Amino acid sequence: MSAAMLQISGLKVAYSGIQAVKGIDLEVQEGETVALIGANGSGKTTTLKAVTHTLPGCKVEGTIEYQGDPLLAVPAFDIVRRGLAMVPEGRGIFARMSVLENIQMGAYTRSDATEVGADISRWLDTFPRLKERASQLAGNLSGGEQQMLAMARALMSRPRLLLLDEPSMGLSPIMVEKIFEVIRTVASQGIAILLVEQNARLALQTARRAYVMDSGLITMTGNAHELLSDPRVQSAYLGEVST
Repeated sequence: MSAAMLQISGLKVAYSGIQAVKGIDLEVQEGETVALIGANGSGKTTTLKAVTHTLPGCKVEGTIEYQGDPLLAVPAFDIVRRGLAMVPEGRGIFARMSVLENIQMGAYTRSDATEVGADISRWLDTFPRLKERASQLAGNLSGGEQQMLAMARALMSRPRLLLLDEPSMGLSPIMVEKIFEVIRTVASQGIAILLVEQNARLALQTARRAYVMDSGLITMTGNAHELLSDPRVQSAYLGEVST
């Protein structure tokens, strides 16, 4: 393999002396989709927040490199300019702004107005529900529509690496399928994805490689489809018992 796009080595994160992440190694190659699965409280979201510097008051140790450059010293507001965007758990949309205004906010680092307009059209076509509701307040959207909006907003920055934190949380099964269709579409365009997801089955079916996290440690890693059939993963995360 070539040098990883994202390389995390020996990452430790502590909240008020409590070690949430205990020294993990993780990497994402150019253009690949990697899943990070595990139980609630295992440290998955903390890992993503460490990458994006959205962990105020926490002690972060280890190294995080993006495209070969150290990332820990880069201010959070400058990370998007480097081609790394995150869709946070809970979506974080601007409820009192319109759908279109939210999408436009995703391009705040860009000055290529013509191409920004083309990308707005592109993602509205990708998310037809948003196109129908472009002038509506984002706060009036359903949970699934808000998730689509958060993804479209992040994609407006033209990321090379997209971090997705629990994109299916709280959504109906039909909406979950639609969200994962979009994730696969994004991946097919060569955008690398690091996916934290409670639906382990869908995550492993979508990813090329995967990591399993438990109590702040990486306990398993490998080919996603092989992990899908691993009895330990099936028992712990898929609700299946091997016979």
